Amino acid sequence: MTTASPVSADTASVPISTDPGGGVMGDRFRALTLGIVSVVLVIAFEATAVNTAMPVAAGELDGFGLYAFAFSGYFTTTLFALVVSGQWCDRSGPLRPLFTGIAVFGAGLLVAGAAPGMWIFVGGRALQGLGGGLVIVALYVVVGRAYPERLRPSVFAAFSAAWVLPSIVGPLVAGAVTQHIGWRWVFLAVPVLILLPLAVMGPALRRSEKEQPLLGGAAFDRRRTGLAAMAAVGAGLLQYAGQRLDLPGLLPAAVGAALLLPAVLGLLPAGTLRAGRGLPTVILLRGVAAGAFFAAEAFIPLMMRTERGLSPTLAGLTLTSGGLSWALGSWIQGRPGAERYRTVMIRGGFVLTAVAIAGAALVLVPAVPAWVAAVAWGVGGIGMGLAVASISVLMMKLSTPEDAGANSASLQVSDALGNVLLMGLAGVLFGALGGGSVAAVHDGAAGAGSTGAFAVIFGVMAGVALLGALASGRVRKAA
Repeated sequence: MTTASPVSADTASVPISTDPGGGVMGDRFRALTLGIVSVVLVIAFEATAVNTAMPVAAGELDGFGLYAFAFSGYFTTTLFALVVSGQWCDRSGPLRPLFTGIAVFGAGLLVAGAAPGMWIFVGGRALQGLGGGLVIVALYVVVGRAYPERLRPSVFAAFSAAWVLPSIVGPLVAGAVTQHIGWRWVFLAVPVLILLPLAVMGPALRRSEKEQPLLGGAAFDRRRTGLAAMAAVGAGLLQYAGQRLDLPGLLPAAVGAALLLPAVLGLLPAGTLRAGRGLPTVILLRGVAAGAFFAAEAFIPLMMRTERGLSPTLAGLTLTSGGLSWALGSWIQGRPGAERYRTVMIRGGFVLTAVAIAGAALVLVPAVPAWVAAVAWGVGGIGMGLAVASISVLMMKLSTPEDAGANSASLQVSDALGNVLLMGLAGVLFGALGGGSVAAVHDGAAGAGSTGAFAVIFGVMAGVALLGALASGRVRKAA
């Protein structure tokens, strides 16, 4: 879900449309609305499809040791692209970063789909993350520039709705393609799907650019861009060192830590890492929630394939309940009267997420039915909907108008960092505990030590979610 949520601080100065006429599907905005929502739909489909295809791809490429790296590599480059895209949009408008991002995203899909080995596959995923980060921020800038304020909630609601259908259809389609044609086509076919949205929205987007010229080209913030690059490189080095687990790996680990720590301190508000009361804890909890949930989610299809022998389709469908219930949790927190329970909903969301992660791990016990994982992930989706949406609402409440953009960007940076670090940690644990020796998933058989590796990963992520619940009381400033 995080792939389509970033809003960059660097977009705050973008001039906006004030045209009062028509709705999002009126004559003026129909083509643009269909185009940008279709782009989100394609990205959402790709995100859900990857979870389904990854266990088979890792098996054929003999790359279970790099399984988590294929996910964290995506978020590592996204972290850098979020910062670059916002500043690029401020400088020249969203058109160039949007189309560049789509091209890079498509190139990454092609590289991953044609990869002869796992490291090339990881490189393709990193290209996808770079393009995806450019695209999502640019899309939000398009909404701010092209649509009047009264229509923006409808567009953002359409963005969220665009995730629901892929969460249902994505595993079915990706599973069928993986089983009957091959996992590579899950990646190779998606670039074709991007062409139609481009054709639909291209003319409307160019017209919008002419009608809403920039008030002045903003200069790139070299310091912030440099910090984002440091964070991405540092995280990448730490992940590489974690995959080696040997003495020579200490050098890239030390360099990675030396780059990552000051970058994180510079990109996030003061007090974030120590859970300072108020906004710092709000920012921190976004990364904790995203990292714990998605690190566990990445391993569920692999666990269902190797431990329970499910087909790629059924293994992927285990995650469908989470996508649907996430929307339900978001709806609940937005009901009238919910504001007074904001802190309670954040804490409850983290508790539900921890229960879901632990519940999914129960299927490691042979006597527990496989469908328990799907039920558990439905509970986790509700928890994430409650927590993540409430965190976003509280962030805006604690921000002044002048700081709202910067704090929004910090929220997204925290999201990406949480994914990178906890996904990387899961990968290290998986490799260190024998997960890399999982047998070919075609046989539905687990290798020695893989059951214990899965159990430790889910246990650690459930513990991280519980730490988030404990810290949630600090989202309010002291009286």
